[in-house]
Amino acid sequence: MTSFLTQNQDRFLSELLEWLRIPSVSADPKFHGDVLKAAEYLKMRLEEVGLDNVELCQTAGNPIVYGEKLIDPKLPTVLVYGHYDVQPADPYELWTSGPFDPVIKDGKIYARGACDDKGQVYMHVKAFEVLNQNGGLPCNVKVMIEGEEEVGSNNLGIFVNANKEKLKADVVLLSDTGIIANDTPSIEVGLRGLSYHEVEVTGPNRDLHSGLYGGAVHNPINALCKMIASLHDENGHITIPGFYDNVDVLSEEERTELNKAPYNEEEYKQSIGLPATYGEKGYTTIERTSIRPTLDVNGIWGGYTGEGAKTVIASKAYAKISMRLVPHQTSEEISQLFQQHFTSIAPEGVTVVVKPHHGGEPVVTPTDSVAYKAAAQALEDTFGKKPIPTRGGGSIPIVAMFKTELGVDSVLLGFGLDSDAIHSPNEHYGVFNFMKGIETIPLFYQHYAHLMQQPA
Repeated sequence: MTSFLTQNQDRFLSELLEWLRIPSVSADPKFHGDVLKAAEYLKMRLEEVGLDNVELCQTAGNPIVYGEKLIDPKLPTVLVYGHYDVQPADPYELWTSGPFDPVIKDGKIYARGACDDKGQVYMHVKAFEVLNQNGGLPCNVKVMIEGEEEVGSNNLGIFVNANKEKLKADVVLLSDTGIIANDTPSIEVGLRGLSYHEVEVTGPNRDLHSGLYGGAVHNPINALCKMIASLHDENGHITIPGFYDNVDVLSEEERTELNKAPYNEEEYKQSIGLPATYGEKGYTTIERTSIRPTLDVNGIWGGYTGEGAKTVIASKAYAKISMRLVPHQTSEEISQLFQQHFTSIAPEGVTVVVKPHHGGEPVVTPTDSVAYKAAAQALEDTFGKKPIPTRGGGSIPIVAMFKTELGVDSVLLGFGLDSDAIHSPNEHYGVFNFMKGIETIPLFYQHYAHLMQQPA
């Protein structure tokens, strides 16, 4: 396998760069044509590597790319999931090269979607090609790549529910996650859920002159800032009543094991240009970013933000607020608690509207399953050391949905790094990581097929 990979590395990278040039931004309607173009490109590449019945499955939104290779009904089936849509590239001026003009420098691929998730999806496409050169697939495979993950996967659940037989599998394999470091492989076994909202605070019926009206009316921007500031106390705890009622609390032993993962506080601070970390009192940085819930403002605006000065009291102020959730919290419960609390703390003189966007459920995947063991062995084969099970801070809501709708667990076999700047300017993905994924994924299939055929 290694020699074939080495011989074809430049071609694999060239194909990925071609895909990355397509700005498949699902959040912005002006890129809709490019989203469809990215789906067509993936369909073409899946057909090239020998998948059957490759199609664009229409939804109420962007199409889902589906393909399969069913070699024997007696063999296990792996359902591969990923997404071809990407985050908006704004602010463009902070990119050192064009977000959709991919370049490779210092061993990294720079482009929007390089890591999240086009680069990691394309590892699977090329893994099929590697397997074709080395005896073929050892089990059945189905591939489902969506185009709406970055906007909440609104139509994926509908599609899965309507196509349970088509998608029937023994395990879901996805690579929208990462590893601890290039010399420390890991497998994420936990993900946080998500509750995302936009809030609108309204004061006067029009923008007002801040000299004529300042001091006599409640400024919606001031009110919004004060409301947001009150959502945390001095210890970093979230102040929404009932927010922590169902939070899964790990034992001291579990917390000790979690903190055994390699971590250097100084390197962490240096990597993001901060003199100090911050968070909920009583927890380490590893714990704060994995097993504890959070609340963050993702955007805030209102009033005049152009060049120069305009002395105005804005009629409206807005913010986008998200909460990451941990096991036993639900997005529905937390959304209700947030809406009730945020409207209740509005001062007299303003009105508040809370608009829920999307949410997802937290999940913990088993570490004693055949699929996990196969992934762990594949990583040990290619990295030379056993992977560490970790809990990720991000959210992949569809993992819980797959368990509910299809009755199967997922294996999160990702190769990204925390430093890859996903969702940020200058997103990148290591050539090492891209190639290591293509090397490892075929071994997962081989180990999984072998272990599944062993007597219980």
